[in-house]
Amino acid sequence: MAPRFGLEAHRNAQKWALNKVIEELRGILGARLVAYLGGVKETRAVTDWINGKHDPGSEAVKQRLRDAYQIAALLAEVEGNGVVQTWFMGMNPQLDDRSPARLLREGGPDAPSEVLGAARAFIAMAG
Repeated sequence: MAPRFGLEAHRNAQKWALNKVIEELRGILGARLVAYLGGVKETRAVTDWINGKHDPGSEAVKQRLRDAYQIAALLAEVEGNGVVQTWFMGMNPQLDDRSPARLLREGGPDAPSEVLGAARAFIAMAG
């Protein structure tokens, strides 16, 4: 694995406006999974966030969406979107058989680091 692997995903997650982060995340994961990560039931909300009609809410939700984008974009560097979507939804043995999406949504402050570590391990095994 190249030492700079994933740096662009990290930079973009922090630098881009939130609506661009959400739009790119929707492109990788699809609107339903982004809505789930954002804590809403309707995919229309995701479109409204992208178009600036509504705000995703708390700073915690905004950071969760940025974290999810960083992880999804990292995985998308080596896998197709379908694999990334499946990875986010599936039980993961490195996460005590919890899905990465659920852990990001319901986990504590260490959840993003745990999911990022699992993503890096997945990529290393693909390599």
